[in-house]
Amino acid sequence: QVQLVESGGGLVQAGGSLRLSCAASGRTFSTDGMAWFRQAPGKEREFVAATNWSAGRTYSGKVADSVKGRFTISRVSDNTLSLQMKSLNPEDTAVYYCAAKKGVAAASPSPYDYWGQGTQVTVSS
Repeated sequence: QVQLVESGGGLVQAGGSLRLSCAASGRTFSTDGMAWFRQAPGKEREFVAATNWSAGRTYSGKVADSVKGRFTISRVSDNTLSLQMKSLNPEDTAVYYCAAKKGVAAASPSPYDYWGQGTQVTVSS
């Protein structure tokens, strides 16, 4: 089993920044693909960004077009994934989830084996 714990969410004004973290523990060697998804009320879970542990800390990963240029995914330590978010707008308001899977990362939520409990991000206008 792999446990994922997100942190760093909160309330921020439009134009502001937040940094989310995802701490992984347990059998992390069994996973490689890591990703962030988000889900706003009444909407489906949406891909935000993804990377692979094996790609190393300098790999920039892949991000959704809706957040490209504003969000950055990175591996900050052996077991910690981060999502740096800048120029936030109210449309970014959602619960943000960290996810892990065996093999390469994917942009769809269905292949992911492990999920964190989520952290709320609220952007006020």
